[in-house]
Amino acid sequence: MGNIVTTIKRFLSNKNTVTILGVLLGVVVLYVGYNYRVDQAIDTVSIPYARQTITATSEITQEAIDQTEVLRSFVSSRANLIVNQSDLINTSDPKCVTYGTSVPEGAFFYSEQVVSCSSAPNNPLENMPDGYTAFSMSVNIHTTYGNSMYPGDYIDLYVKMNSRSNSIIFGKLIESIEILDVRDSQGNSVFLTSEAATPAELLFAVPDNLFQLLSVATYISGLELIPVPRNASYTNNPGETSVSSEYLRNEIEYYAQQIPDSTVSTTTTTE
Repeated sequence: MGNIVTTIKRFLSNKNTVTILGVLLGVVVLYVGYNYRVDQAIDTVSIPYARQTITATSEITQEAIDQTEVLRSFVSSRANLIVNQSDLINTSDPKCVTYGTSVPEGAFFYSEQVVSCSSAPNNPLENMPDGYTAFSMSVNIHTTYGNSMYPGDYIDLYVKMNSRSNSIIFGKLIESIEILDVRDSQGNSVFLTSEAATPAELLFAVPDNLFQLLSVATYISGLELIPVPRNASYTNNPGETSVSSEYLRNEIEYYAQQIPDSTVSTTTTTE
């Protein structure tokens, strides 16, 4: 027994032996690490995707979706990606596509695109606050930057007009105004159809005093209201919808006759 122990000690104390063992250990580590990385690279998971285009407010049905294999690394890098079919098909709580968007054929589902059908409104004005009025502004494919303005986006409204001295005025009139809908010339939402649609109007809900100001602006000859998009941060952190230039307000109101808020009535009494 002692001879065996002595032999092992001598074997391990040999520099060549240590080198060989180190090399072998390194090879084993590299092999294990390589196989781990390969397994990670080719590891897949099954997730749902749209078998057909699902338009806004439409219910997501079993017939409209299918499953496909994707890399697990793709899923783990997208926290808002829906990976379970049960999050889309729920008999007790049917799911619909969020108003103002759609899920194209072949696309995956993301959490911000899916809501309970019971909370998916068809009328963007039904939740308009008291003291607000709907305002529609004419636009086209160019003024909407190639139809890149969406319901829920917050934008600014600029104005271009001639001053009373006949010089050109250009500046921001309204800031932080929310788009409720984008509609075509027939009054249909361009995001409630899978067909290509051309925007013709932007729909807003504005405080009553701003509704009057914007309405007057649309009747001034040569005046243009220009929608200007902002970035995602502007939409995610909206400010109060307000007039950003009193000078422009005054220029517009110059062309309007103010109507008294109340009318004095005369009552005749008989003795």
